[in-house]
Amino acid sequence: MAKTPAQRIRKHGAKAVVPAHQLPPVVNPTISRTPERAQSNSNLIVIASVVASLFLFWYLHLLTLNQMTQLSSGMAMPDSLVGGFSADYAAQLHAVMDDDARGHLSYVHKTAGTLFPLIFGLSWLLLIGTNVAKKGLRWALWALPLLFAVVRLWGNVAIDAALAPAVPDADAVALASALTVAGWVLLLLSLLAGGTAVFLGRRAAPRNARQPVRRP
Repeated sequence: MAKTPAQRIRKHGAKAVVPAHQLPPVVNPTISRTPERAQSNSNLIVIASVVASLFLFWYLHLLTLNQMTQLSSGMAMPDSLVGGFSADYAAQLHAVMDDDARGHLSYVHKTAGTLFPLIFGLSWLLLIGTNVAKKGLRWALWALPLLFAVVRLWGNVAIDAALAPAVPDADAVALASALTVAGWVLLLLSLLAGGTAVFLGRRAAPRNARQPVRRP
């Protein structure tokens, strides 16, 4: 049985032969955290969040709200009306939808209707933040998805309130309609802001790559 270095020293004293040994390195030298690697990781997070936003848009507007027309005799849900809706439309929709159908629409607003603007807003904040370096421009572009999230969440509540009574309140319908139109406009502007951010980020990447690396 091999003796430990301490046992050899006690037995042989200064004549003990102690084999050289070296502790393993704590940090793996093959792994280096470079700016390129960090940028790649952030891009993966942005891509995943954008994909989640697109999925929620499809699920909410192209699937769920479209299926809701089966409960409204083919009439579109107010959320899908890009140009807004009138008090007469709200009255007709209330007449063809029973309490269960309106409750189902309210449930959609509280689930997918809430998740979509929140996830979209967060995704676009990340997208813009990782591609736009100028602080003033970044905040200007950030304002669009933030406003979109607020308007859509407010619009969900306003639509439910406008459809609740048999005889719709004109002011409540006007507010819900205005929020619906504003939500679609802000969604389009947010998409344009995201495209602008990506364009600026790709334009800045070659310029940063040409800059010489400063070493201490």
